[in-house]
Amino acid sequence: MSAKETVAVGQLLELLESRYAIRVLWALRDGHAQTFRLLQDSVGGITPNTLNTRIKELREAGLLTHGSDGYVVTAAGADLLKRLGDLQAFAVKWSTAQAKKTK
Repeated sequence: MSAKETVAVGQLLELLESRYAIRVLWALRDGHAQTFRLLQDSVGGITPNTLNTRIKELREAGLLTHGSDGYVVTAAGADLLKRLGDLQAFAVKWSTAQAKKTK
């Protein structure tokens, strides 16, 4: 990996490591717009202040936008979510393996 690629990955991970950032994007993965209140409910446990901060950061990063019906992911956000799509299958497989270890 080149130095430029390493920096780019680091920047993306720094953004996604922010508390609830991935959950906000994940809540919008189906492509349907959500109002602030619905998005807050979809994420669960996030305060309005934190959600506002994450929305601002994700909008500045070009991953999220606000349309007439509410918040939606941009094309770049949809691309990122597509690439994270295997996360759900991996999580289920991993969780099952972890449960077997404790038995």
